[in-house]
Amino acid sequence: MKRIVPSGLIVAIFALVSASSFDRAKVFRVKPQNERQVKFIKDLASIKQLDFWHPDSALHVVTHMEVDFHVSADQSRAVQTFMEQNRIQYEVLLHNLQEEIEKQFDGKKNFTARHCYTKYNSWDTIAAWTARIAKKYPKLVSRIEIGNTFEQRPMYLLQVGKVSGRKKTIFMDCGIHAREWISPAFCQWFVKQATRTYGKDKTMTYLLDNLNFYVLPVFNIDGYVWSWTKDRLWRKNRSNNSNTDCIGTDLNRNFNAAWGTVGVSDDPCDEIYCGTAAESEKETKAVATFIRENLHSIKGYLTIHSYSQMLLFPYGYTSRKAPNHDELNKVAEEAVEALSSMYGTKYKYGVSATIIYPTSGSSDDWAYDEGIKYSFGFELRDRGKYGFLLPQSKIKPTCKETMLAVMHIAKYVLNHAS
Repeated sequence: MKRIVPSGLIVAIFALVSASSFDRAKVFRVKPQNERQVKFIKDLASIKQLDFWHPDSALHVVTHMEVDFHVSADQSRAVQTFMEQNRIQYEVLLHNLQEEIEKQFDGKKNFTARHCYTKYNSWDTIAAWTARIAKKYPKLVSRIEIGNTFEQRPMYLLQVGKVSGRKKTIFMDCGIHAREWISPAFCQWFVKQATRTYGKDKTMTYLLDNLNFYVLPVFNIDGYVWSWTKDRLWRKNRSNNSNTDCIGTDLNRNFNAAWGTVGVSDDPCDEIYCGTAAESEKETKAVATFIRENLHSIKGYLTIHSYSQMLLFPYGYTSRKAPNHDELNKVAEEAVEALSSMYGTKYKYGVSATIIYPTSGSSDDWAYDEGIKYSFGFELRDRGKYGFLLPQSKIKPTCKETMLAVMHIAKYVLNHAS
């Protein structure tokens, strides 16, 4: 029997794998050794179009930091020459970005709409999966529509856990930045593990009998769709901005946590544009409203990002320690140990502002300030070999090890949150 492939999906996949904008584009890594070299990188970013991968803006570059950025083919030679003339040591992480984008599918492009946990799934496939898994496991999963995106796509949240009376809950979101595809893959994997191992695995059964999870598989749906169909490296949402053709706001700079004060831009053309006001974006507003309405039960907050292999906790907008800093540090340390026990993957852990870079308006800081005292942000694999283009073959090991950390945090929240 011949399978009919949805035409829209074929267009989406061909648009992604045949895009020419990244052909011969490169990703460089530099590590500035002094303030002069930091200034050079920032000056270079002002005259050449550098797409920063880590950190996410020239604003955050400091001495001895590994700095990864993507440069288009027509500018890469000039950028290399500038670096060599200024004695900046560099490494080419990716020599042809388009080839790496195609390799991300491991040579096995999936031209069907069938959902698969070990492959990257389009938004339409994920949306259909949310309905299907809620129908298949009605006593364990329910689907809630919490709002709509700028482009009017419904935002689906999955409540996972045994239906019972008032229970503690953990909110977990994935895909707030569109190009971080491993993030939504993890949220889907988590739901798979929850539904398939409930009643078989003692720890999972214990957790779901006593704890609910709110899982948002894709936070930034419009951006995610755009990253599949138009620009694989798109980061922001897709909202319009006044008096400019530049599109989108960084949703993880749009929360009301010292909004607009540090590590952000007020230029709509920048990747870390924070919007016109806190919660100016429909997606941010929908999530913040839902969490506020359920604060009585939400005791933990997890936001999943990539890349750099880190487990972070508040604050990002100040160097001041959180009131329960020592406790958060201990939980993070133990979670990272659990994660590393499977494959030996090394994670850093600690306060966002010092371990990664200062930012304001982030979701984990906001959740913490709302009273959710166990708030963590994951930066999943890897540390730059593939960056945002982590191959599909890495989904399973990444998700399996991350589950160990998430389960550890969940057990701690269940046993210690008041």
